[in-house]
Amino acid sequence: MNEKPQILITFGNNVRQIRISKGLSQEQLAHLADVHRTYIGMIERAEKNITLINIQKIAKGLNVNLIDLFKND
Repeated sequence: MNEKPQILITFGNNVRQIRISKGLSQEQLAHLADVHRTYIGMIERAEKNITLINIQKIAKGLNVNLIDLFKND
């Protein structure tokens, strides 16, 4: 079985943590970011190699800077 790339895991975890800290459901974030609800779940589980356009949409939906989604704290 192929392991998920660390950048996808970090990104997905950051999306989930920020989303939850803002009190948003996956469905609410999907609406704000103009993507499908299931897509948010796949990102949070590191199942999708997300495009730059969708990274920008999610950052805008979460009202954070792009870099915040890649922080590896």
